[in-house]
Amino acid sequence: MTDATPPGPPSSVVRMAGPWTHRDVAANGARFHIVEMGDGPLVMLLHGFPQFWWTWRHQLPALAEAGFRAVAMDLRGVGGSDRTPRGYDPANLALDVTGVIRSLGEPDAALVGHDLGGYLAWTAAVMRPKLVRRLAVVSMPHPRRWRAAMLGDLRQTAAGSYVWGLQSPWVPERRLLADDGELVGRLVREWSGPRTPDDEAIGVYRRAMCIPSTAHCSIEPYRWMVRSLARLDGFQFNRRMKRPVRVPTLHLHGSLDPVMRTRSAAGSGEYVEAPYRWRLFDGLGHFPHEEDPETFSKELVDWLKDPEPDR
Repeated sequence: MTDATPPGPPSSVVRMAGPWTHRDVAANGARFHIVEMGDGPLVMLLHGFPQFWWTWRHQLPALAEAGFRAVAMDLRGVGGSDRTPRGYDPANLALDVTGVIRSLGEPDAALVGHDLGGYLAWTAAVMRPKLVRRLAVVSMPHPRRWRAAMLGDLRQTAAGSYVWGLQSPWVPERRLLADDGELVGRLVREWSGPRTPDDEAIGVYRRAMCIPSTAHCSIEPYRWMVRSLARLDGFQFNRRMKRPVRVPTLHLHGSLDPVMRTRSAAGSGEYVEAPYRWRLFDGLGHFPHEEDPETFSKELVDWLKDPEPDR
């Protein structure tokens, strides 16, 4: 497969064969595609933009081997999950996540979220604290830190310019789909450090974005995040997120991340009233779990196995 691979049937793009199992579960009024591997305490993996569950292909076997039930889900509107006409605000997307935990018959989960998935993991830990055992967030500050940085830090405003560029109607979708998802490949390359994901992985992401309605649904959460800044629902969400996170939290970030500055992410621990560990990966960009999967997976597994993670 090359970076120029044209779109294929949705099932062939999303349900790649591997040592894992694919299935669908119902939760929060929609159907979600999940990929699972292993037995033990549940670890739920949440992808970001412009990706889907495949971004966790290295961590699924690592977690399973370490004695966990690893589950990577496609968020609403992405991959093999339902593309509903509405429901893309972070509160509802977080309820998707906790609903899947319940549908899997588990009492709780350790949530691991990257980018938008990290934003939702923070949100779920606040909204449904009894269902979140631990929290690991990658390349994403706490939602209140994100809001403050995007509004008050000119450098972060510039670094996150892609978010502002997603606000106009129709045009962003067309750009994402043009030339078989060429922009998706460019974003993944530009946001990575020196260890860019290979052409095969980038080709998969391009094909997945070209599944009908995916581009629109992928953008909708970011439209809500910006358009709600001056709306009542946005103020209410921001106020709700003042509640502290009360579970052990691991915060992972690449030192070369060009779209989410280290300064923006650092300090999120002020919203955590539990052991909080900050880990900066030198020489990695926005996708540390793909750029250096071995180091990332070891850091995550060691922390998950630590019975008393310190500050």
